Amino acid sequence: MDKRFLTILAVIAVVFVGIIFVNTHKKTSQSSSTSSSQPTNHITGNPASKVTLVEYGDYECPVCENYYPVIQQVEAKYAATVKFQFRHLPLLQIHPNAFAGARAAEAADLQGKFWQMHDALYQNGNWSQWSTSSNPNPFFDSYAKTIGLDVTKFKADFASSTVNDRINADLSAFKKTGQDLSTPSYFVNGTHHTNNEFVDNSGAPSVDAFSKVLDAALAKAK
Repeated sequence: MDKRFLTILAVIAVVFVGIIFVNTHKKTSQSSSTSSSQPTNHITGNPASKVTLVEYGDYECPVCENYYPVIQQVEAKYAATVKFQFRHLPLLQIHPNAFAGARAAEAADLQGKFWQMHDALYQNGNWSQWSTSSNPNPFFDSYAKTIGLDVTKFKADFASSTVNDRINADLSAFKKTGQDLSTPSYFVNGTHHTNNEFVDNSGAPSVDAFSKVLDAALAKAK
């Protein structure tokens, strides 16, 4: 075979390998890049209030589920005066369905119904089913249908990187607080409050106990 032909083949092979290397390097760099997603901003109550109560919650957490009806009462009582915000803190080591629950809420948010899914996940009859299931997805699909979502879009969004990145952004935001991973975790105007401040003498979450903390914050904000 002509030596010049062999030389040309060798050059082409080197160039081809080089192209593959560059493209592979680009893909690796993109996959390892950090997400630019910001923490979620799910707000209810008075968005203009000078007092903000942030809850970091885990949908599978039984304590969060226990606090849920009390938080609803607190939100109703202070709807005109306090801004309430929910962020995700799924504790996967002890709650294997927690991240999936957060995914369901964020997928619903992409259709403008975060709070409706949030409520559906915490409702006692629902919570006791999906939180203990080996496959909670059919339950989520059912809730999506009940609250009027496009279920096909919901399923696609549920599995999307957009939803995943939002939840991870909340996790990163919590880590920056320096607090131990625990749910629910509450912050009033950026100050962490232990759950002991929100319970009555029996140790149960209490509207009156929340009111004491919020009233003090509102008085300070005047």
